[in-house]
Amino acid sequence: MSSGTRDEADDAAVFRAAVGAVNPLPDSNRVSTSAKTPPPVPRSDLPLSTPTTDTLSDFGADDGLTEYLSNGLSRQTLRKLRRGFWPVADRLDLHGLNTDEARRLLQNFLHEARQQDLRCVLLIHGKGMNSPDAQGKLRALSRHWLTQHPEVLAWSEAPLPLGGSGAVLVLLKSQGKS
Repeated sequence: MSSGTRDEADDAAVFRAAVGAVNPLPDSNRVSTSAKTPPPVPRSDLPLSTPTTDTLSDFGADDGLTEYLSNGLSRQTLRKLRRGFWPVADRLDLHGLNTDEARRLLQNFLHEARQQDLRCVLLIHGKGMNSPDAQGKLRALSRHWLTQHPEVLAWSEAPLPLGGSGAVLVLLKSQGKS
């Protein structure tokens, strides 16, 4: 027997001595591991309560935008959004989608978020590092689409733990506001 095996046997004996007698749980308190949970359904496969129309334009997208505030709102709203005043209620990841798929999915996501009266959502568009030309089209376009969407009050580049420049926090209108 090698010294490594002897050390492992000694460790096991010390552990058993420290733990002492063990009583197994009754069958009624055990979780069945045979029943596997079904995989989660992707958001794009969920049925919509009402169909959304494509009203967002790709024209005029600017990659330099880092925040947006709707007319008539205080800059304090943007500051609160950046500081996490509203918790992120849901998130959408657009990685790997083409622009048409991303636009459609974003519109559906915002529609459903509004139906559920969610105030703050996270949109992950990525930085575009894996794009053929290393220029992230989705980054500029998704931010441009958000500025056009009637339900979006404000958005700001996400803090580093939530994705940094590859994501934005989005503040949506509440059901009480029109």
